Amino acid sequence: MSTRTKVAIIGSGNIGTDLMIKIMRLSKVLEMGAFVGIDPESDGLKRAARLGVATTAEGIEGLAAMPEFAGIEIVFDATSAGAHQRNNALLQAAGKRVVDLTPAAVGPYVVPPVNGGAHLDAPNVNMVTCGGQATIPIVAAVSRVAKVHYGEIVASIASKSAGPGTRANIDEFTETTSRAIVEVGGAERGKAIIVLNPAEPPLIMRDTVYCLCDDADQEAIRKSIEAMVVEVQSYVPGYRLKQPVQFEHIGSNNPLHIPEMNDDKGGFYTGIKVSVFLEVEGAAHYLPAFAGNLDIMTSAALRTAERMALNMREGVAA
Repeated sequence: MSTRTKVAIIGSGNIGTDLMIKIMRLSKVLEMGAFVGIDPESDGLKRAARLGVATTAEGIEGLAAMPEFAGIEIVFDATSAGAHQRNNALLQAAGKRVVDLTPAAVGPYVVPPVNGGAHLDAPNVNMVTCGGQATIPIVAAVSRVAKVHYGEIVASIASKSAGPGTRANIDEFTETTSRAIVEVGGAERGKAIIVLNPAEPPLIMRDTVYCLCDDADQEAIRKSIEAMVVEVQSYVPGYRLKQPVQFEHIGSNNPLHIPEMNDDKGGFYTGIKVSVFLEVEGAAHYLPAFAGNLDIMTSAALRTAERMALNMREGVAA
């Protein structure tokens, strides 16, 4: 008899299919119980069926009607921000734990190396966005050694790695990521930008992180960032610094103006500007290696669900 926690995935697109393969190949904690879509001809549903996973093309209603549903404890939602609201309501009524890979942000944000242990009992957790998973650890690494007044991230992904769900949720992507830079990353103010790069051949995901912080020990900031990179690499091996951390002193003779922060400083700040340049190469479990944006999202969701499952077991044992 299997001791693994059974899970279901809603959404048979790129993210859902990659997550399914990761669970089946990598996880010693989770077991696929069902794979759910709405297009019976989707590659994800066909692949799941070939792998022996129970499937339905009838969406959340089809999942609820499956005999396997009773044994499923955690459900991943890889649909869209709009669809998640309804999916979550039905799943909560059925007593299921939910890991949300859409920008809906119904539950608390979770970025594994930053606050991965903070919401293990939450009925719904949100994985922010792919850009958030790549960059918020860096903002948090700076904020744990220096006060961050402003954090800005630019996520550049290959256009081919952005499916219809991503394209339909661009506004939610920027809004959710901006909030999480503050709520999880620890910055006073956050801003997020996403770039869909149509270059051929497709480019690997690149992320730029800018932090304006108080004057602090630059060596301490550098070491904190490098330690965080190592931690992310424990579940996303293709995550790396593209070049050494850059520092620029912003003096009172040329302060940085942040119009949105019209506080007692009038929006004018001095201190240290920290610039971090990242690259995220995917593990190519289902999609090409250039789709690091999807790889870091599914890897973070897998890590989070595994910790939730282990926590649930400990609670039962107690």
